[in-house]
Formats: sequence, C-alpha cells, structure tokens
Amino acid sequence: MLASDNGGDPSTPDAQRPHAVVAVVDARLSTYLDRALTADGYRVELAANVVDASEVPFAPDVVLLDGLLPLVQQLRARTDAPIVVLSSDAAVEARIAALDAGADEVVAAPFEPRELLAKLRALRRGRELATRRARHGTLSYADIHLDLDTREVTRGGRTVDLRYKGVELLACFMRHPERVLSRRELLEDVWGYDFLGDSNVIEVTVSHLRQALEAGGEPRLIFTVRPIGYILNARSDGRYSCKGK
Repeated sequence: MLASDNGGDPSTPDAQRPHAVVAVVDARLSTYLDRALTADGYRVELAANVVDASEVPFAPDVVLLDGLLPLVQQLRARTDAPIVVLSSDAAVEARIAALDAGADEVVAAPFEPRELLAKLRALRRGRELATRRARHGTLSYADIHLDLDTREVTRGGRTVDLRYKGVELLACFMRHPERVLSRRELLEDVWGYDFLGDSNVIEVTVSHLRQALEAGGEPRLIFTVRPIGYILNARSDGRYSCKGK
C-alpha cells in the first residue's frame, strides 16, 4: 500500500471521500494510480474504455486521462472538476493541445507520484477556494464587463467566449487592474497552487484570453511585464510588451 501524502484515510466512508475517475488504457498504470489515489483518500473509479463523457460513472471531483482530447472537451463542457491529462508525448504542441481542449494540467510520463498527488490536491483546493470566494455582481474595466453570476463576458457590447479558467483569470486581472501580477500570484489565485514547475498553463491561458478579448479588433489590454508576469492596463503608453506570450 502506498503511503498517503495528505493523511487521507482510505477507511473514510465513500460519501465523504473525493471521487476520482481514472480513464487510462495502460492496465499497469491504471492499477498503480488506483492504489496511489486510494491511499491518498480518494474513491476511485477505473474507466479505461471511456470514449464518451456520458459513460463517466459519477460526478467526479477529479479526472485523470491519458489522451482522447475529444473526451476532454466533452468532460469540460459537463463539469468544472479538475481534468489532468497524463501524456507520454513531451512535445509542447501536445501539451498545448490538451490545455486547449480543456485540461487543467498536463503531466508528462514518467512522473513522480507524490508530485501528481500534490497537483491534484492543489487543483481541488483551487476549485474550492474559487467557490468560497466567488463574488456576486459584476466586474468592469475599460470596455470589459464580467458578470460573476452568469460568468458572461462582454467587451464593447460583444460577447466574449471564454472557458472556465479564462473567466477565472480575467476576474483575477479585473480585481487587480493596473497592477503587475506575477506568475506565482496567478497560479495561487486561479489554479490554487504556488509552485511553477515546467507547466506553461499560464502562458497558454493568457494567450487564449487575449485572443478572445481582441477577436473583434479591439486593442490589447493584457500586457507582458518581463520577467515578472502580466498586467491589465488600458493606459499602457507603449511601456509593456505586445509581442509573444
């Protein structure tokens, strides 16, 4: 039995344990993840042959997949639960594709189990914090308006299509306008963990957010402040970078 990293007690009644779906084709990896997650306090459902979101056996608290990007997209449309893709493809393009599809994190194999479990706890903690801190009403900056109840975003009257993390990231910027936010601050506020690792999740999400906000030809409002992070500023006066991520 693997030791739990967070003191999770596998004897805890199922109703009180977080639910994890593991949809991994590799039988050995699936069994290993089952043992590790169970030891960390999860109720685990193995679903190696899942190809459609409707086949997920219960409303999960976290989902681990080994690919199948269409399934990632379907799941993201149905749940806000953290989705982690376990990938044997270390290429940046593959990781970006998974994040584009709606994954919260991409973990390249081989991976350190303790780090994976820590990331899962951090992702769940981030969701719980976001739920507790959710503010009703609206946020406005320049010509951007964000309704925190409906999660609808408009810019100059145009509807802006954003996924879950895009909305959370925009809300973070709008709560701290004209202030430089470090990558670490963004990770803590939006994703719920404070270590950077080798993930480019911030860069990808900022890129998507910019594209959505500028889709109607509007000027850039989110700028890169190297080497610190990013800033939401309608009065940049050319001080900040408009190139790259």
